[in-house]
Formats: sequence, structure tokens, C-alpha cells
Amino acid sequence: MTDTTHTRELTAIQKKYILHWGEMGTRWGINRTVAQIHALLFLSPRPLPAEEIAAVLGIARSNVSTSLRELQGWGIVHVVHILGDRRDHFESMKDVWEMFRIIVDERHKREAAPTLAMLRDAVADAKKPGAADTYTRDRLADMLQFFELMTTLCEHTSKLPTSSIVRLAKMGNKIGKLVG
Repeated sequence: MTDTTHTRELTAIQKKYILHWGEMGTRWGINRTVAQIHALLFLSPRPLPAEEIAAVLGIARSNVSTSLRELQGWGIVHVVHILGDRRDHFESMKDVWEMFRIIVDERHKREAAPTLAMLRDAVADAKKPGAADTYTRDRLADMLQFFELMTTLCEHTSKLPTSSIVRLAKMGNKIGKLVG
């Protein structure tokens, strides 16, 4: 977005995207600042140092550091070193399909996998005499089946090449007609 010594103002469309991405992040359970930093790095044609990120977004440097660690933990932002500059610079993945795969995988690890494990335990416990009524056992079994099927679908889809996923997505209603 800028050279290494001057911070330039964001364009109106950049601001709009960054603000919206921050709002969407909060709806997805992601800290607003984390999402805004990701949006800024995604739009940046070059890696940015933390100081510049803080200046452009008007946020505390410590908040930037914490947010960058979280984004690195997700695997969608990484450190880049620039010749002649001792500071760490950061850049976002640019391939939206690969980024989506990583985010889905991380969300699965953090959210779906623990829920799946709990459901398996709950279904097993519910089968014990006197542990649960038939209705509860059935509801838990249905939810477990749903999570297992969705997990399988995500695992199979994640192995497809991007071109296949794009073709699949573009098929739209044709898939429904194909499978009935």
C-alpha cells in the first residue's frame, strides 16, 4: 500500500471492505481487529510491518501484535523478511480458495471436532440404562449422524482440486436435479 517510510490513506473502497470484513468477523466469532488486519493485508500488494498496520488502521501496536499472532495461528498470514529492513513484515494468503480451505479446516478442528467427540460420548452414555429417555437418545443420534455426514462431506470436498470445486459450485441447481 505504501513505501516503507510513509503511510498513505486508504481509499474509500478499501475502508469499506476493511470495515465490512471486521463486522463480518464479529458475526463469525472473530475479533473485529483481527478481521480488519486480515482485510488490510489481503488488499495490500506488498507485505506490511506491524507499525504500518497500526498506523493505517489507527489501532494500538500491541493489539496489532496480538491479532497478527492469531492470524498466523490460523495459517492465513505469515511473516516475510525484506532485504535491508530488520522488521518483520506480514502478508495474507492471496488465493481465496486455499484460504477458505484453511479456515474451514481450522474451524473444524476448533469447533466441529470437539462437538463431534462430545456427541459420540453423549450417544454412548445415553445408551446406558436409565441415562436418557428415548426422545433424547434419538435427538442426540440424529445430531451425531448430521455432524458425521457433514464432516465426511467437508473432508471429501477439501481433497478436490480448486477447479473441481469451482465447477461444482457453478453447477448450482443441476446438482439437486442430478441427485434428486
